[in-house]
Order: sequence, then structure tokens, then C-alpha cells
Amino acid sequence: MKIKTAIVLAAGFGRKVWPYGEFRQKCTIPIANTPIVRRVVENLIEVGCDRIVVVVGHYAQQVRGALADIPNITFVTQHRIDGTASAVLSALEYVENEPYLVIYGDIVTIPDNLRNMMRDFYTHNAEAAALVQPLGNEDASDWLCGSLDTKAVEGNSVTKLTGIEGHPRGGSYRLCGVYAFGPTATSYLLRNPGVVTRVPVGGMPPPESEIAQSVQLMVEDDREVLAVQTEGFLVDVDKPWHVLEANNRLVDYLATQVTEDQIAAGAKISDAAEINGHVVLGKNSVIGPRVVVNGTLIAGANNNITNGAILHGNIFVGDQCRISDYCDVGSSVVGNRCIIGHGAEMAGVLFDKVYLYHYCEMSGVFGCATDIGAATVCGTLRFDDGDTPMRVEGRYEVPPYGANATYMGDYTRTGVNAIIMPGRRIGSYSVVGPGVILYDDVPSKTMIMAKQELVSKPWGPERYGW
Repeated sequence: MKIKTAIVLAAGFGRKVWPYGEFRQKCTIPIANTPIVRRVVENLIEVGCDRIVVVVGHYAQQVRGALADIPNITFVTQHRIDGTASAVLSALEYVENEPYLVIYGDIVTIPDNLRNMMRDFYTHNAEAAALVQPLGNEDASDWLCGSLDTKAVEGNSVTKLTGIEGHPRGGSYRLCGVYAFGPTATSYLLRNPGVVTRVPVGGMPPPESEIAQSVQLMVEDDREVLAVQTEGFLVDVDKPWHVLEANNRLVDYLATQVTEDQIAAGAKISDAAEINGHVVLGKNSVIGPRVVVNGTLIAGANNNITNGAILHGNIFVGDQCRISDYCDVGSSVVGNRCIIGHGAEMAGVLFDKVYLYHYCEMSGVFGCATDIGAATVCGTLRFDDGDTPMRVEGRYEVPPYGANATYMGDYTRTGVNAIIMPGRRIGSYSVVGPGVILYDDVPSKTMIMAKQELVSKPWGPERYGW
């Protein structure tokens, strides 16, 4: 039986993604200007799921608001946020006695991965399936991992999951947080012990029910669990650098889908602009004189890109932005109603309504309604050419992606001439004052000001012998 129902898990706290998960539900972080959970739901609809149950909890209204205009969605509240298996159980009353898909609401990937998962589950008449991703440069100890076995069945190779392990010291494949279950899986969700028992010695799993442990119980009972490997990219947005990575990888993917210019009604490109690549330009948007575009530009409606702006790489721009006056924008996602003005340099991600009015050098992820003072500079290169470790929930990690970028939360601002050292994070509702050289992370709701010591002494012509 084909899968028509999906359960989306969007209830968790998202503490590891600070400074972006403290005052917003992690699943609503924008990726290419669309909340992650909305993108997940849109992908599910695209691959044929017509009934979607969304489990909410922490900042539930933010999730509801992100999905409110999409039909055929049922919201279920997980009152005690004690694990993903419990979250699925809270939604099962809305799932009839038929197969269903489970996906974490913070996954950014291409629809083909969901489509392949559902196809293989149906083709092999499996009892369960898990999406797995080969581990590259990432440490296996950061993830729930699985072991696989591939065998030939009726002339075709079939890969099965032979076991899971929580945050092992070594591993080749990680579980991606996407599962397909038949009706028999319910008993294994109920049998979940409330902790991952398959861990290395000293692994110290938290007391929460994890779906992967229920999958392990199925494997131990010789139930067939397919392992479906990812294609393209998949980013589980768990930590701040994943926000940067997910945006960059998605925009690069979207750029590959653009094979010709697409100019909407009322949009214009000046004959005095230099375009070296494809342009998607929304309604009433303008590319003015002396603009240089080297790469693929995907821009929304009512944008004004003019007066010598330089854009290079793959760039995704929202609606109602001004990008002008000889600014330099590298591969980036620019939110709605942003301003990148005179001499500003930018590479990374701007959420909605971020202002880079005048000469500054920004690299990283910058939260909603952030105001960057003139001459603010984000350092991206250390004297030792190394990567900056970050402390995440008490544990130091070296990000494999974007280690030296700056990560600023929502509603922050800087004064003139602020210098932000590589890899620093600034919490929401905070201020980095003028002239500050920032070496440490800044907590949310904090103002950091430089204290200047002045020396005053007599001076005048007599000092020169008059």
C-alpha cells in the first residue's frame, strides 16, 4: 500500500542551534526565506502525501502560523516533550491502519529523497524503512548511526538496516530522521524503553524516547527494515552552522534548476547592466545600470538592484529589497525587506529586514531585523589559519562547515567600527557597541560596550620652543 499520510515532528526545544532556537521554534528557521517545516510539508505534498499530521510543542504557535494556509493539516500537541517516539505515538490516533511516513521538521533536503524512500518501502513491501546518509567529514559521535547489509534479492540489491548505535566513536552511515512505518511498528514504538540502549560504553544517552531505538527493537525481532541512501544533499539543522550550510546547499540546488532567464511582468533589466549567468526576476523588480551579475540570481518581487551593485555566485533574494551603490554580495540568501547599501560586503544569510546601510564586511548568518553599524567587520580568517571551536550545550566542537562565520540572533545591532572575531555568536536582543573588538560570544539580551581610557595633558606652542 502506498504512503498517503505523513507525521511531521516539530515540537522540540532546539537548544543546540543557539542563537536561533532561544526565541523561535527551530523548525521555523528560514531556509531560502521559507520556514524549514513549511518546506518539509510542501515537499511531502509534492511526493503524494495528502494527509499530514504535525506534532507541536515548544513555541507551537510559530509552527501553526507557518503552515496555517496549507489545507489538510492536523496539529497535535506533545504536552511532555520527552522524545521522538512519544511524539509519533501522540499522533497515531489520526493515522488509520495503514503505512505512514515520519519526518523530523528540521530536515532540509530535496523531494527525491522522500520519493525514493516511499518507492522502496512500497516496492519491497517492507515493515519499516530508514533514510541514511554516508558520513563525510562529520564526526559519527554527533549522530545516531546505523549499520547496513546489502544482499541480492531476485536479481536486485536490497540494503537493510542491521542495527543502530547512538553517537558511536565510529560509523559510516547516520540516520537522517526520516522513516516509513507499517502498522506493525506501533507495538515497537510502545515498547520503546525511553532511552537509547545501543550506545558505546560511557555513551551517556539522555532519558528520552528516540525512534531509532524502536527501529532497533524491530531489527532484533528480525523485522525487515530497509535502509535507503540519500541522493544530493540533506542537512539536519541541529546547530548554528547547519543554518548556513542548509541555505547554501539549497540555493546551489535551486540554481541548477534554472536553465534560462525568467523575467516576470513589470520586471526590468537595464541595458547598462552586465549579466553573466541566468536571472529569475520577480514582478516589478529592477536590475539597474552598472550592476554586475556573475552567477545565478533568483530574486522575488519589488526589488531594486541598482547603481553598481556587484553580485557573484548563486544568490537568492526575497521581496522588497534594495541592493545598491557598489555593494558586493557573494553567494548569499537575502531575506525580505533587506537593505545592502553603499560599499557593504556580504556573504551568507540575512533573515528578513536586515540593514547593511553603509560600508561593512559581513559573513555568516544574521537574524531578523538586525541593524549593522557602519564599518562593522566580521573576521573570517585566524592568524593560525585554523577553525574556531564552538561550545554547544557544554561541549566544544569544531564545525565542519562555517566554523569562522559570525552567527547573530534576531533583533540585534552593532555600533560603528565594531570588530567581530571569527566564529563568534551573538544572542538575540543584544547590542555590540561602537569600537568593540568582540572575542567572546554574547548572551541574549546583553549590551557590550567598550570602555575607553583617555589621557589628558598640557600641549601647545611652548612644546616646540616658542
